[in-house]
Amino acid sequence: MKINSAEIIISAAKPHQFPAGPFPEVALSGRSNVGKSSFINTMLARKGLARTSQRPGKTQTLNWYFINERFHFVDVPGYGYAKVSKSEREAWGRVMETYFQEREQLKGVVQLIDIRHKPTEDDVMMYDWLKHHEHPVLIVATKADKIPRGKWDKHVKQIKEHLELHTEDKIVVFSSETGQGKEKAWKEMSNLLFGEK
Repeated sequence: MKINSAEIIISAAKPHQFPAGPFPEVALSGRSNVGKSSFINTMLARKGLARTSQRPGKTQTLNWYFINERFHFVDVPGYGYAKVSKSEREAWGRVMETYFQEREQLKGVVQLIDIRHKPTEDDVMMYDWLKHHEHPVLIVATKADKIPRGKWDKHVKQIKEHLELHTEDKIVVFSSETGQGKEKAWKEMSNLLFGEK
């Protein structure tokens, strides 16, 4: 996909701030240090559009990126971080539930998982929760450049088994360092957004 325009249009902390409008969107979900900002910047070919944070769990808003004046990426807060108070986590949980349960523009979720490790308990819980709410999920296995290519299949199999991945959900092996998987990820996301095969 050719990216002609990409800009962050709002960081929303409450449901009433979610942007209106007809544009389809995919949500990007993953653990705090899984490489979500790098994924966004690589996919949009924009170096500093999504800020990479030195403090995992720092993203406390849902960030809407408007792309090609046609669709949105929605960067949701990373899960699995502990340095947030219980009350903050609960408040966030309610905002996230509202988003995932009620957002009509949401066409699917990209869940990022570090290919080097088996999915964490948080990864499994998130995937199960998304499937419970009947969202299509694209798994993006990040940091593929950190392990030898010959081991990718073994690690992908490990992710599939741990998540008990539904047959309709795909996995893309991805590296923001090399661009590996970028085209395939765009193909799968276009399918979610517009029904394009």
